[in-house]
Amino acid sequence: MSRIAYVNGFYRNMRDACVNIEDRGYQFSDGVYEVCEIRDGRLVDMARHMARLQRSLSELRIAMPMPLTSLAVVMHEVVRRNRVHYGIVYLQITRGVARRDHAFPAKPVQPSVVVTARSLNLAKNQDTAAKGIKVITVPENRWPRVDIKSVSLLPNVLAKQAARDEGAYEAWYVDPDGYVTEGASSNAWIVTDQGSVVTRSAESGILSGITRAVLMDVLAALQIKLEERPFTAAEARQAAEAFVTSASQIVMPVVAIDNQRIGKGEPGPISLRLREEFHRFSAFS
Repeated sequence: MSRIAYVNGFYRNMRDACVNIEDRGYQFSDGVYEVCEIRDGRLVDMARHMARLQRSLSELRIAMPMPLTSLAVVMHEVVRRNRVHYGIVYLQITRGVARRDHAFPAKPVQPSVVVTARSLNLAKNQDTAAKGIKVITVPENRWPRVDIKSVSLLPNVLAKQAARDEGAYEAWYVDPDGYVTEGASSNAWIVTDQGSVVTRSAESGILSGITRAVLMDVLAALQIKLEERPFTAAEARQAAEAFVTSASQIVMPVVAIDNQRIGKGEPGPISLRLREEFHRFSAFS
């Protein structure tokens, strides 16, 4: 079956879908995006994703291209047309098409909208979680406004490739003070010997992940202590457990950091429990 994409008002076969070469997303990375999990054909935590989308657009002074209700219809329709039962839906909004100039267009232009959806392999994802993943650490080299979910992801691409080159799954950024910020495409967490779950505060240095926010509800319900504070790469390597969170991976246990075994070198009980409980606290639409 051909995959279907929504591009600026039209549903097209992927091979025919295209954007203008002077789209500012293509030329300047002048845009934002969101990725929602699809589970049982429904979108997971869409309201939170849309709230973050609106914030990102506001920070870049890009207008909403359509009402949220209309955008929701488009996203659900793309999922339906692609017959995705388990996977992700990707939404990208850019400032639009204008003559190439670094400053904003003198006259407002219509923002560009692209929505795609694709299936993922649930069995493979579960198998990966059962084994755990390896991460490496890399120097933090991104622009300071990582709180905006922009499409400017070249440092993330290079970090992820560095991980692949070393046989790892993810890379964790480490700031000049030695503290872990987040992963190339995920939020970073550790579990202390006392059973506390630790992640950096979203006030600075990281994106406020939607999966991260839902997991905080899970932790509160399970009465597991949460510490929002910086932690160093050295502390992470000595932790009882570690894991990452993202829309496509949910809670993914980490079993090694920089080739150093974490805990027993296998997914820990808290990480696995959080993964198992996660969707009880998610909202579906």
